[in-house]
This record gives sequence, structure tokens and C-alpha cells, in this order.
Amino acid sequence: MKITVINGTEKHGVTYRLKEIFLSEFQGKADITEYYLPKDGPHFCTGCTSCIFKGECNCKDADKIRTIEKSLLDADLIVMTSPAYVFHVTGAMKVFLDHLAYRWMSHRPAPEMFTKRAVIITQCAGAGAKSAAKDIAHSLSWWGISKIGVFTGALMEDIVWEKLSGQKQTRLTRKVKRLSRKFSRINYAKPASANPITRIKFFICRAMQTSLHKADPEYLDGSYWAKQGWLGRVRPWQKKM
Repeated sequence: MKITVINGTEKHGVTYRLKEIFLSEFQGKADITEYYLPKDGPHFCTGCTSCIFKGECNCKDADKIRTIEKSLLDADLIVMTSPAYVFHVTGAMKVFLDHLAYRWMSHRPAPEMFTKRAVIITQCAGAGAKSAAKDIAHSLSWWGISKIGVFTGALMEDIVWEKLSGQKQTRLTRKVKRLSRKFSRINYAKPASANPITRIKFFICRAMQTSLHKADPEYLDGSYWAKQGWLGRVRPWQKKM
């Protein structure tokens, strides 16, 4: 199997340690590709909307985005990590998610995403880890991913792993290992199913794209949906015959 990891920071701190513990269950069993933001990611999204109205190849950072996106589409499991900065993901992670706006269901979602699985790992010295996880989960769900596992850690003490009490390290380790075992036991040859919320979002977007495509057959999003067959009877979570 293939795993793609997007790290919201280059720092090898507590989040990094938790991610390594999660991945330990997959060592020797999976081909793991990792990206560290901001080093491997794009520059700030300027809101030019070229990706949406002209196509993703027109983004100024298209080379980096398309490289990472291909890795995400090829992966059986996507892992997203980020410490919480002021109750949200790191700026680098937000920049990355902004660049993939064109892959939201309201625009041109990748059909592969509807049958994928993902894991989110966040932590914070106090409150904020859950809020940061929601930032990532929001984008993943609108990409079409239904099966999302979440780990959130509230340290409530030192933010350096080596200085955390043994009891705190043990609790965090046990929690992330439980999630790791759960996802390592999945049969990845079997696609994940789309949950009801994902399907409802899809049909709302489908109604919008049907209307837009009728009004302007050349409109990029509408023509993409038509080409996928989604304006007809085809659904992205269905197996291709």
C-alpha cells in the first residue's frame, strides 16, 4: 500500500513524534512518501482564482501543487499532521489547503478521493488541537473523503517531547497506537464507502453544476462534471465496470 503524509511543519517536535508512532505500525508494509511544509509546499495563495476559472495548470505554484496532489491521489491512506497555532492549523498547512480549493466538491473534485481514507494528527499545549483538526477535516470532507480518523492531543504541560512526564507520554502513545492499529488492519484493496453526508454534498453540488452547465456548456467546472458523467447516472464512489 501507499501512504502520503503532509506535515504542517518542518519542526521535529511532539506532532512529529506522534506521527512517527502512528506510522510505526506500517513500517515495512507500506511505501511512505512525506512532504514537509513550508519547504515542500507552495507559496501563499494570492486568490487570483486562476485554478478555478482557467484550470489548475495556471496556478503560479502549479508544479509543487500538482506533484503533491498526484501523490495524494496515488495513496491508499492520507495522513495530515499539524500542531495547533492559535486554535488553528499552521500557516503553511492553511496555504496548502487554500491551493486545493479547485478540488472542493463545489468545483472539480477528484473521483479518487471519494473512496480514500485519511488520518489527522494534531496537538497543542492547551486547547486548540480539536479546532486545528476541524480545519483539515473540513477540506478533506469537501474533497470527498468520508473515512477520516482523528487524533488530538492536549498536552497541558511542556511542549518538548523529552520533557513531558512519562505518564503523559504513555497516554499519548497509547491513544495514537490505537488509531494506528485500527487503520493498519483495514483491507485497502477494498475502497472506502461514501457516507450519507458526502453524498448529500455531492447531490447539492451536482444540482448547481447541472444548472451552470446548461447556462454555459464551456464553463470549466460544469464541463468537468459532464465529462465525468456525474450530471448523468455516474457517481464517483461507484466501482467502474
